[in-house]
Amino acid sequence: MSSPKANLEVLPRGVQVALALCVVALAAFPFVGTDFYTQMVTRMMIMAIFAMSLDLLQGVTGLVSLGHAAFFGIAGYALAFLTPQGEPVSLWWTLPLAVLGSALAALVIGFFVVRTHGIYFIMVTMAFAQMVFYLFFDNKALGGSDGLYINFKPDTGLFDLDNKRVFYFFTLACLLGVYLFLRRLLFSPFGRALAGIRVNEHRMRAMGFGTFGYKLAAFTLAGALAGLAGYLWGAQTGYVNPELMGFHMSAHAIMMVILGGMGNFAGAIVGAFAFEYLLHVFKDLPTVGSLRLGKHWQLWMGLFIVLLVVYAPRGILGLTERVTRRKATGHE
Repeated sequence: MSSPKANLEVLPRGVQVALALCVVALAAFPFVGTDFYTQMVTRMMIMAIFAMSLDLLQGVTGLVSLGHAAFFGIAGYALAFLTPQGEPVSLWWTLPLAVLGSALAALVIGFFVVRTHGIYFIMVTMAFAQMVFYLFFDNKALGGSDGLYINFKPDTGLFDLDNKRVFYFFTLACLLGVYLFLRRLLFSPFGRALAGIRVNEHRMRAMGFGTFGYKLAAFTLAGALAGLAGYLWGAQTGYVNPELMGFHMSAHAIMMVILGGMGNFAGAIVGAFAFEYLLHVFKDLPTVGSLRLGKHWQLWMGLFIVLLVVYAPRGILGLTERVTRRKATGHE
């Protein structure tokens, strides 16, 4: 579970300026980067939306879910089922429907899982996710283990998502929209109640807060936002399979949130970009003698996460904030 010390809700001014410059860089990137790297950064932004949705649970509410990828995959499959073989479908009704499908699944699953606490919550979320995974994996009518192809990107009638640059900017707009929405939510009465539940749920209940309803609402909203990311993933790749709902996807999202810093959503974005970048770095490690270092990228990633948690428990943003504070103190 997350503790108050592990969270960094208020970002230092220096970090805010750096993040604003990163947004400018993202806006300019498609004009200087190749199509390959534009698609790679688009994928990073999609994963950042997914990580932010989990941060609402893990960093803000203190609920660690090992089944969050189920809602990511459900929306991707929704797009696949809604897209005919011979023509594109409208984004304006398939996107809300896919997100609503993920939200409904989160509401139903959450009704049972948020009644549990601690290790039991973790295990029950993983159990439900495995049930969803095998529902699609073992059912040929749902695509089976081979998955489903999405032959066309959704049609907007206003702009062409088949254009990689246009899809990039649409994803960037979704990323910024989700971030601004969640930051607003974080400092709303609802967000303050969730933070209180993370710190001391028993005290919140004693003060008259219906913690079950708050946690269920957070779980449902997080599932809906994960669905948005899953929809964008399906639209970009043109393919979905049960692995999108697998345990490893949820584990990757957890590592992204920890890597960037929990509880402020900007950390989830930084963590997603850092994780995807490190993944490529570790996979491209050279072969030394008979040892293929790149083949064991999970080992190097795990070691990196362990070292980060030990020496920088508030993630990359927390480490940046600590360095900035030391420099400011040194100049006084």
